[in-house]
Amino acid sequence: MPRCECCGNDYDKAFTVETSDGQRHVFDSIECAANVIAPSCQACGCRVLGHGLEADGSVYCCAHCAETNGATALQDRQ
Repeated sequence: MPRCECCGNDYDKAFTVETSDGQRHVFDSIECAANVIAPSCQACGCRVLGHGLEADGSVYCCAHCAETNGATALQDRQ
């Protein structure tokens, strides 16, 4: 059976995720997938599971976090 690369669980319902750069990952849950492949907010460290915001190569979960790191031109969608 496939083994989750995050937690090591040997699970018959594991799934494979292929990233845009061609890397393949095997996970047993969405939580494990997010832990490994979702970007972290540069300011607060939370996993960015939605669209997030990006400025100068840094990813942020919201405009507030972007502003705390000096990226003042970004806005959350209204």
